[in-house]
Amino acid sequence: MPLSDRIATPDGKRRYVRSLFATIADRYDFITVALSYGRDRHWKRRLIDLAAPSAGMRAADLATGTGDLAFALAERGAGVVGLDVTRRMIELARQKIARHPAPEFLVGDMTALPFASGSFDIVTTGYGIRNVPDLQASIDEMLRVLKPGGQALSLDFNRPANPLVRAVYLTYLTIVGGAIGWILHRDPDTYRYIPASIRNYPGAEAVARLMEARGFSRVRHYRVLGGLMAIHQAVK
Repeated sequence: MPLSDRIATPDGKRRYVRSLFATIADRYDFITVALSYGRDRHWKRRLIDLAAPSAGMRAADLATGTGDLAFALAERGAGVVGLDVTRRMIELARQKIARHPAPEFLVGDMTALPFASGSFDIVTTGYGIRNVPDLQASIDEMLRVLKPGGQALSLDFNRPANPLVRAVYLTYLTIVGGAIGWILHRDPDTYRYIPASIRNYPGAEAVARLMEARGFSRVRHYRVLGGLMAIHQAVK
């Protein structure tokens, strides 16, 4: 079955994404650096600067992967929980704990968070909302677990509005992703999922509008890498 068909429905995307990230977990740090030409860390620092965490704050990092944003939040003094649906990602994040204070890491679904309403001052996610099977549910959950006045921030690929730019961008990601997938996993579709998911993604402006419609205020999105990536920031 073509990749596009496998992720065409929420249930299909849920199954595919869970299997995919279990497969790539041990290569995840390498691939985020490789596909961003080493800029991933810079973008994440920018997100953390926008969040402005400080001692006494509570933060949740969703789709935490191996914990980059969770560790960065903790380094600024926040009490942090990192959550990811992929157990292997959480195992790898826990292996990085060699500093104090350290985040707490747990396995969980960002469309059904295991936290009480109003638990956090900050909620972050890196490459999370594009991968969820139900975008609206994940936004609702981010809003629910924030305290009034709390912030949600997201870093992700964007879907360029210009058709020519979008075509070139997706072609590049398809070729490079296919090559890396074959080299690392003998499966070119492994990283072709990224452009496939972008094709089904509404894009930064539409996500901002959806966040406003679901109850967030002061929603902003910042262009990154000339608009090929975006950071969203919103307040409850």
